[in-house]
Amino acid sequence: MHPFILLAAVLIAFTVSAWLTYRFYDPLSRFHVLDLPNERSLHTHPTPRGGGIAVLTGVLTGGVVISLSTGGQYILFWLFAAALPVAAVSYADDRAGVPILLRAVVHLIAAALLVVGCGFVQPGFAPGFGALPAFFYIVWMINLYNFMDGIDGFAGGMAVIGFGTFAILGWMHGHIIFTGVNLVICASAAGFLLYNFPPAKIFLGDVGSAPLGLMAAGLSLWGARAAIFPLWIALLVFSPFIVDATVTLVRRLAAGERIWRAHRSHYYQRLVQAGWGHRKTLMWEYAVMLACAGTSVVISFQSPKAQWVTAALWASIYALLILGVGIVERSHQRRNPL
Repeated sequence: MHPFILLAAVLIAFTVSAWLTYRFYDPLSRFHVLDLPNERSLHTHPTPRGGGIAVLTGVLTGGVVISLSTGGQYILFWLFAAALPVAAVSYADDRAGVPILLRAVVHLIAAALLVVGCGFVQPGFAPGFGALPAFFYIVWMINLYNFMDGIDGFAGGMAVIGFGTFAILGWMHGHIIFTGVNLVICASAAGFLLYNFPPAKIFLGDVGSAPLGLMAAGLSLWGARAAIFPLWIALLVFSPFIVDATVTLVRRLAAGERIWRAHRSHYYQRLVQAGWGHRKTLMWEYAVMLACAGTSVVISFQSPKAQWVTAALWASIYALLILGVGIVERSHQRRNPL
């Protein structure tokens, strides 16, 4: 693929996403859907959502350019084929709500499409990772990305940094198609982020967050199968979302809570409620994302032993960060007693 074609795909994705995001927060737009604050929300005023449609449209247009210029890529076809039903049911949920069972069935079907269509059923495509773990990994990523879309600029920033890091890793290993796809997603998210950075004018909505989670999972598995990076490095790139969502889920299960009910107990939500607010919390989260991204790029060419040490180091860092959130909360409570 010629560099000018890649540049054109990236610019088209960014422009389409930015322009549509601008249009969708217009009250006269047919896609103007208000997000009303509820028990899970950290915002206090009704805010338009549906920016995810703009992001997905940007990804689709940029992806078509890449696909046509390379004679078609079956992985791109299956990636979009799996993302579209997830986007459709999520949009319906944003508009009027759909039963949780229907959403779950669509997520399962989409994950199966991606696993079978992209060849992730083949044994040994990623060391120690077979078709069934890949299937559940995709389903979990679809949902956790949605769970983590709770403050201004958060999900969009994770997409820019996460897929941008994948693009760098793909370029370092000479995989131009993988690089291009990730750059297109990164550019589309950046176009949306122009209007989502705090104070946000528009939100991503489930229609954007759920497909982004699916694409993060799909590209993680693609990168591992293409030997661009070990799978654990992909997990490290998106670990600011994966760790928070997974630890929170386990904590709620241990407490006997009904995990399908809306809540505000993710670590990033607890920081906002502890007085940090959206912007300060976001800046610290961005710092962690960039640290994970930088580590992933540096460590990708190192020995397996160095990678194991790095993984252990990051596990320790996250343990300290989790403890730190508790310290911030207790400090806030002392300053603001009930």
